[in-house]
Amino acid sequence: MDLISRHNVVHKLEKRSLLIAINCIAGLSIFFFGYDQGMMGGVNGARNYYEDHMHFGHPGPDGSPVIDDELLQGGIVSIYYVGTLVGCLIGGWFGDKYGRIKTIALGALWAVIGATLQTSAMNPTWMIFARLINGWGTGILNAIVPVWATETAEHKSRGQFVAIEFTLNIFGVVVAYWLEYGCSFYKGGNGSFIWRFPIAFQIVPLLFLLTIVWYFPESPRWLVKVGREEEGRYILGRLRGETGEDLGRAEAEFQDIRNIAELERKTASRTSYWSMFTGRGSGKLHIGRRVQLVVWLQIMQEWIGIAGVTIYAPTIFRTAGIGNKDVQWISGLNTITYMLSTLVCVFTLDRIGRRWTLYWGSVLQGIAMALAGGLTTLGVSQPEGSAAARAYSSGAVAMIFLFTATFGATWLTVPWLYPAEIFPLEVRARGNAWGVVGWSVAIKENTYYVFAAANVITIPMVWALYPESNQRTLEEMNLVFAADSIWNWEAQRNFKILKEQNPELVQAAQRGHSVLDPETGLPVRNSTGRNMSLDVNALDEKPTFKQG
Repeated sequence: MDLISRHNVVHKLEKRSLLIAINCIAGLSIFFFGYDQGMMGGVNGARNYYEDHMHFGHPGPDGSPVIDDELLQGGIVSIYYVGTLVGCLIGGWFGDKYGRIKTIALGALWAVIGATLQTSAMNPTWMIFARLINGWGTGILNAIVPVWATETAEHKSRGQFVAIEFTLNIFGVVVAYWLEYGCSFYKGGNGSFIWRFPIAFQIVPLLFLLTIVWYFPESPRWLVKVGREEEGRYILGRLRGETGEDLGRAEAEFQDIRNIAELERKTASRTSYWSMFTGRGSGKLHIGRRVQLVVWLQIMQEWIGIAGVTIYAPTIFRTAGIGNKDVQWISGLNTITYMLSTLVCVFTLDRIGRRWTLYWGSVLQGIAMALAGGLTTLGVSQPEGSAAARAYSSGAVAMIFLFTATFGATWLTVPWLYPAEIFPLEVRARGNAWGVVGWSVAIKENTYYVFAAANVITIPMVWALYPESNQRTLEEMNLVFAADSIWNWEAQRNFKILKEQNPELVQAAQRGHSVLDPETGLPVRNSTGRNMSLDVNALDEKPTFKQG
């Protein structure tokens, strides 16, 4: 394939080895995301940072930070999310127009610039602008990396591959906590190295990502969308295999991608962010409904409690009665259990599906947060240092551990995977960007009972509104969302009808049908000019489908 650089790994690796290589690069980006989130908890506790440079606090009698200007502290933390909001919208647009690989490189470059500026920050204004730029880079990467990963993975193991990436995400949080914990002992905990080095550390994986991503294949689905079908078909063949039992699989999937891409172009007339949000011009694709689903899924991911636990873990543990000396290592231990819990999702997500993963997560998380709130209230009402206060505090800490472990096994991955699965190819990167918008604008609350209530709300919300995407190809999701009703059961009923009416759109890759002519051995080129539609009432007769 002369059109693809001879240095590209697609020429040397194939099938599972190529998928693993792609997953490692995607995981590196997600590692940076986790590290960047976990980092600020320790930075906010560094005396040289909050007292000498940012000027929003002073150390208390026990050495713990006393915040004098909560608005400034919160502003420095929150401006990052403004950056991710802007960055994801840029990344979604850029990714649909110029490709997934170039967008990943752009995001890594912006993040390097932001991290460099944060490392050298000398005052609050400097840090605020640095955090804003760093957020731009994170937003770009978060908008495009899940899309690249899902568009290259097989539909039967798509969830597993993305779940592995989010194990690396929490590994980033773990590295951040323990690196800062180790740095806190440097020069008695008073130097700027304590917070500057952890910030600078993220530059290393970002520079590696910026360099190595150019040697990886572009998404075959994006290549087909922009008319570069020869390249897309070659990459798809390397991803799925072309010999033995794999013969015909890549061609089957390629046919589905070509057909559905053509149908999308005929169905949707407007693809701007505003048109996507309002749903205008999307016809039976119902893009506006999908936007609302992914935005609210990400908002609920924040409201169920993880943002508060991740960023304010030291404060939460102090509230529960843990001494300042023990707060950091207990927070670090919590992140280790958090990381290990993500392995549960790796082995269950493609077995039980996205919906049931969210269900059992919400139940356990809601119980844990309600108990954490009650035990903390009881603990602070007891005499300080008493046996009862210690018992209640220990119980509250255990509930925080249970919450983070359950979240890691359930709600961590699905809200990032689902947006990359359900949007049409024509706007998939921009659709995924809407999910990042929801994550960016969600209120970062830190009240236990709000968290518990939010977990309860998510159960009927997911049951009624969110169709299952597990074991379905990306192309099938257009049929799932073709129903005019918002209710999940109507979507499932409509999906079954459309699959029967439009077999050439999706069944080749899903059911493993051959797309090779049994007489000539050559690919059967399906024509999207046939009577294909996303309207169950538009077809008077079923089209024929030639099977081998």
